[in-house]
Amino acid sequence: MQIIRISTDNEISAHEFPEGSYSQQSQILRELIGPKCELYEHIMPKRLYTEFGGSDKFGGELGSCVSMLVDEEGLYHDLKDNLVGSYLYETDKHGGVIAGNILIVGERWSRDGIDFCGIAEEQFNELFPKLKKLTEKARNYR
Repeated sequence: MQIIRISTDNEISAHEFPEGSYSQQSQILRELIGPKCELYEHIMPKRLYTEFGGSDKFGGELGSCVSMLVDEEGLYHDLKDNLVGSYLYETDKHGGVIAGNILIVGERWSRDGIDFCGIAEEQFNELFPKLKKLTEKARNYR
């Protein structure tokens, strides 16, 4: 199952969700977010659901619910703003900017609570083309 990475340069790419222990997965996710990322934050950005068709509800399928991971300390690391992440997060309404690369991931329930996973195929096929168009618009904006 895949996840979506959107860089501060408005480049979009798909990656397989990492395998291994929770610690190993977390390390790879942090590396995808950026070289300075030591702690990522779990965000459920409103526009991902209202404008792009992402699901914020757990369904029967693994990864049917999606969310965004960002560098918790992106602003302190002096990273470039992420226009797409900031748009999804509704920065224009509240001023809280998303800095650094972002990941769109799937979620699943486990005995420990919410775990991250790849995005369900149906969700991925709906989101990726729409987010690709948004990244193209963002590239032309800069």
